[in-house]
Amino acid sequence: LRTSSSSPMSRFTYFVAILAFASVASVLADTCGGNCPSDDCPGCPCGTSSNYVDIAGWCSQYGWDQGCCQCIVSHESSGNANAANYNDNGSYDIGVAQINDINWNDCNGGNAPCDPDANLACAKMVYNWGGQSFKLWSTCSECGCC
Repeated sequence: LRTSSSSPMSRFTYFVAILAFASVASVLADTCGGNCPSDDCPGCPCGTSSNYVDIAGWCSQYGWDQGCCQCIVSHESSGNANAANYNDNGSYDIGVAQINDINWNDCNGGNAPCDPDANLACAKMVYNWGGQSFKLWSTCSECGCC
């Protein structure tokens, strides 16, 4: 006995729904819900929801040049603590200051510094490793801060 749920049309509708769900899941994984603007992230280290901070407030928590910090953060993440960038060399830049994963062991116990406070602690270290300058950020020239 064949029920209406096993009709060819129902199976087709079910198949289309599964295909649509898989497509959406694939897009979300690549874009991390918008946190990965390059649309090529193989994973979402900071999740799929945005977490924007007040850039001026975040930068004011350390004694670096405020204008440079604000410019760099604006260009790097727009203040999204969950921002992720997947680099050509297979590394990730994460968070407000886009801290590269090569630094995570030294500044955050090997974990992605998604929390704004953890990202700030890492950013301070990277800033100091750069001779108390922003020269280790790729956007330092664009901001006139190298």
